Amino acid sequence: MSDTPDPAQLCERARALAENGDPGGAARLFEQVLDLGDTPHRARAALGLAVVLDDAGDVAGARAADRAAIATGDPEYGPRAAYHLALTHERAGERDQAAPAWRTVVEFGNPAYLPPARLALARIADDAGDFAAAREHWEEAVATGDPEYGTLAAHDLAQRLLERGEPARAQRVLTAGLKLIEPGGAPYAYARLAVALGIACLDQAIGAFGAALADGPADPEVAPLATELLARTLPLRGRGEEAREAWRRGLADPAVAGQVRARLRRDFAADEEEPGDPAALWWEPVLEGAAADGTLPAVAGEAFGALDHMYALLAVRKAEDTDAPADRRALAEAVQVPGAYAWGPLLHESFAERLRLALGAPADADRDPAAPDPA
Repeated sequence: MSDTPDPAQLCERARALAENGDPGGAARLFEQVLDLGDTPHRARAALGLAVVLDDAGDVAGARAADRAAIATGDPEYGPRAAYHLALTHERAGERDQAAPAWRTVVEFGNPAYLPPARLALARIADDAGDFAAAREHWEEAVATGDPEYGTLAAHDLAQRLLERGEPARAQRVLTAGLKLIEPGGAPYAYARLAVALGIACLDQAIGAFGAALADGPADPEVAPLATELLARTLPLRGRGEEAREAWRRGLADPAVAGQVRARLRRDFAADEEEPGDPAALWWEPVLEGAAADGTLPAVAGEAFGALDHMYALLAVRKAEDTDAPADRRALAEAVQVPGAYAWGPLLHESFAERLRLALGAPADADRDPAAPDPA
C-alpha cells in the first residue's frame, strides 16, 4: 500500500480549510500537492494557493502561484489563474502588466473567460489611444454573446464610434448589444444601450439634415423643413451654437426665408382677432431672435422678473396708502424696471409712441418715457 498522499483529497481538504477560515492550513496543503510534481491536480492546487495567498496579502506569492498554474496549460485552471493574475495587476493599477495576463486568458480560448478578457484588453488599448485594437477586442466581446460583458463592450464601442462621427456603425453595434439581454432581466443595462441607440439615431439624423442643406441652391420644398429639423435636433446633442447658425442661414436665404420664419414661429401665439403683421409688435422680433438663439426661457424669465419687480413696487406703495407724489414716484420706479433688460428700450419706445398718439403730440426724441415724473 502506497503512503503517497492523494492530491485530489489534499485539494479538497485545502478547499474546506480555506472556506472555514484557515488560509494558512489551506496554503500548506496546496503546497504539498505542488511538491508532488506534475500531477493532474497541480493546476488546481496552484490556483488555490494563489487565491489564499492573495487573500492573506501575499500578492507576490499569489502571482507566482498563478504563473505556476498557467504553466501547466490546464484548459480550466490555466485561464482562471491568468484571470486572477490579471486582476491582481488591475487592482494595483498596473494595466501594462495586466495586459499580458489578459492576452493569456484569450490564448487559452476558454469561452467562460473570454468576455471579461476581451473587454479589459479593449479598454487598455483604448486608454493607450489604439482605437483599431480596442475596436477589435470590443467586437470580439460582443460576439461572445455574453449578456454582461458583451453589452458593456457594445456601449463602450458605440460611444467611441459616435465621438468619431460614425453613428450608423454605432447603431449596428448597439442593436447587436440589445439582442444580448432582455429588458426585464437587466433593465439598467438595457436602458443604457437603448438611450445610446437613440443618441446614435439623432446623430445620424443630424448628418442627414445637414447633407440636405449642403452648398448649392436651396430646394424651396425641402430646405425649410430640413432647416427646422436640424435646428431643433442639434440642441438635443448640446450643439446649440450650430442650431443658431442653422436658423440664421435659413432666415438669410431669400428663397426660403419666409417658410423658415414660419417654422421658427410655429409655437408663437397668434392674434386671431387682429391678424396683422406680427413684426409690428415690438416684442415679436425679440421672441423670434430668442427662438433662433435658443434663449426663449431666459427671455421669459426676464419678463416675469421685471413684472414681479414692478408689481412689488406698486403693491408696497398701495399698502402704505401714502400721498399722491409718492404714488407718482412709485409709478416712475415701476416704469423704469424693464430698462435693465436688453428688450427694455423697445418697451420704452413703444410706450412713448402710444403716449404720443394718445395725446396727439409730435414725436419728442429727447423725452425719456421712463424718466420719473418731476411733479
